[in-house]
Order: sequence, then C-alpha cells, then structure tokens
Amino acid sequence: FGQELNHTTYNLARMNMFLHNVNYDKFNIQLGDTLLAPHFGDDKPFDAIVSNPPYSVNWIGADDATLINDERFAPAGVLAPKSKADFAFVLHALSCLSPKGRAVIVCFPGIFYRGGAEQKIRQYLVDNNYIESVISLAPNLFFGTPVAMNILVLSKHKTNTTIQFIDASGLFKKEANNNNVLLDAHIEQIMAVFDCKENVDHFALSIPLEQVVVNNYNLSVSSYIEARALTRQSDTMHGCITPFVYHKKKG
Repeated sequence: FGQELNHTTYNLARMNMFLHNVNYDKFNIQLGDTLLAPHFGDDKPFDAIVSNPPYSVNWIGADDATLINDERFAPAGVLAPKSKADFAFVLHALSCLSPKGRAVIVCFPGIFYRGGAEQKIRQYLVDNNYIESVISLAPNLFFGTPVAMNILVLSKHKTNTTIQFIDASGLFKKEANNNNVLLDAHIEQIMAVFDCKENVDHFALSIPLEQVVVNNYNLSVSSYIEARALTRQSDTMHGCITPFVYHKKKG
C-alpha cells in the first residue's frame, strides 16, 4: 500500500513495482494528500511502514481547527507547524502502525532539536517510548538536497525504554558527480549495530529515555555521540556484524 501527492512520483512508484516484479494486483498505490485525505483507513494497521516525506513543506495545520481532533494528531496534543509539516507525516505513520509494527522515516534534521510544537511532539514520542533509533546519514545522499538527513525508527513493540543513536555520517562513497552513495557494506554496518543494539565508540549509543527527557527532548544524534575526527567509521566497527534476511509478514 502507498500514497503520494505528486503525480510524477506517484507514477514512478507504480513503475517501481513492475520493475521489481510486483504484479498490479499485488499493490495498491493511491494518488492523494496523505495528511488531509489519507487512504487505507480500512486496511490499517500495518506491520511495516517506510516513508520519505517532503522536507519542511507548508500545510494547513492550525488553520484547520478540526485537525487537532484527528486521531492521528490528537494524542500529541499539538499540530506540526504550518511551515514545517514533517512531524505531521511522522504522526500519520505512527497512527497506521500495528502493535507489532515498525516505521522507518527519512527526516529533516531540524525536527530533532527545534523548540515549540516540534519539541512537544518529540515529548509525546519519547514519553510513550515509541522511538527506537535515530540515525544520522552523510550529506548529498538524497536527490534534491545536499543536507545530511536522518532516519527515524518508530516501534510499538519495544522491550526496553532506551533510545538508540547511530552516527552513520561517515559511511559513504563519493561519486564523480560529487554525490554520495551508501554501499551495501555501509548498510550492513548500520543494520548490524541497529539489530544488536551494542554501543560502539563514536558510532552507536543506546541511552535511557530519561536522559533524553533531561536534555529537553533533544534527539539530535550529535548531542549524544562524539564524532571521531578524521577517522573512517568503517574502520571502527566490531563485534556484531552479521548477515540479515528480511521476511514480509502475512495476514
């Protein structure tokens, strides 16, 4: 299942299904506004959600007084700012997640440390123990922006009250066109430490959520992991590198 507002991206998403041998009767991708006219209300909840929403776009927000009563946004008690809809997409994903589900969302880094409504939404996510990991990536990885994006991992089945931070900003290969790419080896390193939750100097750290509360709900990776100057992170990893196999849940 999927939803996309931009018509070109919507068509690309459907083409991508065919390129990956997913037949037309095996997917349902809808064109529309995810925040104001969401599809699949009768199909949720979902066990796995992945999202790369637009970064810091405008939305109607508080100008529509009914939105604060929307089941997706009401639990946080505040709406994402009108000029920065990022957390509206995060809360939408969370509301669609099953009790055993996990959501992975590409996010603009500013949402992890700015104040105001965004801080209140972070407080809701932290206090309810929905945040599993925050992963910082290298710059120039995503089309259309040179910014170093972050990945937010939400979970409704955590077995502890810790939050994991991973600084993967040093994992990349520079291409001839000055863009950066993640190699399979880099992804394996990130996934390995994500899976085992071990602490690795200058790379990964899991802390009690109470420590984030004391830090005013700041979720910026750099606030918790000290960077290693002029050292490739791929040379510092140890311990929990393992292969992974992923299975789609049925039913």
